Amino acid sequence: MDDQAWHAKSIEILTDIKAWRQAHPTATFVEIEEEVHTRLMELEAHVLQDAAAASKRRAWGQSTDTLAPLCPTCSVPLQARGKRERTLHGNGGQSVTLSRTYGICPKCGSGLFPPR
Repeated sequence: MDDQAWHAKSIEILTDIKAWRQAHPTATFVEIEEEVHTRLMELEAHVLQDAAAASKRRAWGQSTDTLAPLCPTCSVPLQARGKRERTLHGNGGQSVTLSRTYGICPKCGSGLFPPR
């Protein structure tokens, strides 16, 4: 996300929180806190997804600049097998989808979606 998109997403979340509060005028402090936390977890998921997407290691095997990760079992460089998507869940339960190069170990045949 660029700066404008981040600004827009932040404003959207703050607007949603204000709208929720207006719709729930008798909400307790704990209920308000839970709603704010839920909305901020949405922002956290976007931050995590963007930070992971900025990693140079996500596209290994496409250039000579980035070395292939090693198989955790054999310590042999993996062979790239194209991009795949993987959906993870953050601490707040929000889904984060990452697009990374998937690899196969030429020695043991294990497939791996490297974490970095």
